[in-house]
Amino acid sequence: MSDLRFAIFGTGFWSRFQLAGWRELQGAECVALYNRTKSKAEALGREFGVPAVYDDPEELLDKERLDFVDIITDVDTHARFVRMAAERDLAAICQKPMAPDLETALEMHKACEEAGVPLYIHENFRWQTPLRTLKQVLEQGRIGDVFRARLSFNSSFPVFENQPFLKEIDKFMLVDVGSHILDTARFLFGEAENLYCHTRRVNPEIKGEDVATVMLAMRSGATVVCEMSYATRSEFERFPETYALIEGEKGSVALSQDYWIRVTTEEGTFAKRYAPARYPWADAEYDVLHASIVPCNANILQALQGEGEAETTGSDNLKTMELVYGSYESAASRSRYDVLADALATPAGR
Repeated sequence: MSDLRFAIFGTGFWSRFQLAGWRELQGAECVALYNRTKSKAEALGREFGVPAVYDDPEELLDKERLDFVDIITDVDTHARFVRMAAERDLAAICQKPMAPDLETALEMHKACEEAGVPLYIHENFRWQTPLRTLKQVLEQGRIGDVFRARLSFNSSFPVFENQPFLKEIDKFMLVDVGSHILDTARFLFGEAENLYCHTRRVNPEIKGEDVATVMLAMRSGATVVCEMSYATRSEFERFPETYALIEGEKGSVALSQDYWIRVTTEEGTFAKRYAPARYPWADAEYDVLHASIVPCNANILQALQGEGEAETTGSDNLKTMELVYGSYESAASRSRYDVLADALATPAGR
């Protein structure tokens, strides 16, 4: 099978890690780059040997022979570029968050569905080594049926230094981090029936919220609390690790600092470290995140090659997007948000 040819749209902070992640796999070749500031695309092209560079997305799509596009641009541009790909019968991969609101996410899904092309979301948190291991523990039934869990992503990491644009967005923590953590909750525990959310802005120099707490009532009967913060200063900070404490009828499992997982049952506590893979191109401050790019890309590539279904399709991510934007509704109204049974239902018809 010949390599699938693709173009990357957007050559900002995350693009070089995404492109490096693709380079770890066989079966896909990046042949073109687009960025509205062409010099940035040229710099990335020189670094990775990508032959074609454009500052006009239409020109790129008209001139290049492609199988898919990988969209790594600002969330407000996702829908436009997805539609452009769909109009040319190209599959699209889109960075999270999928869209700036649920209605736009639904429109993106519809555009690809009507064109008969797949849409994937690069939701890589669920591909982290320790989180995949947690899923295995739950599936093995080692702690029995889960009745309560807590997922925590809290630190004082200066995220605004390398991504200053985050200071200016009106919706921050739930969109930037919540899209990951709420998707992780779905990955581990299934779908939610309802949620309640509280947000707060601690940093006076930003527009959006930097603290969010979401309590999910899952259809399984479990209660899951998702804690997210960039305003938390603690003794041992391990950004960008996600911690978890999951309680079941037969015991508990905890994911703690430095990727240690401890399973406690009546037989005792069994502990083992599940560190992510190490890549020379990964930023040491983002290692567990950057390592998860590779298996996420591999899963999507297999689907593009016709070798199974990808986990993070656009239709699946609609369910995560509803949790994200439903959390904002809950925080604004200080009331419970009831999750739609059908993620494809029209929000306006609630």
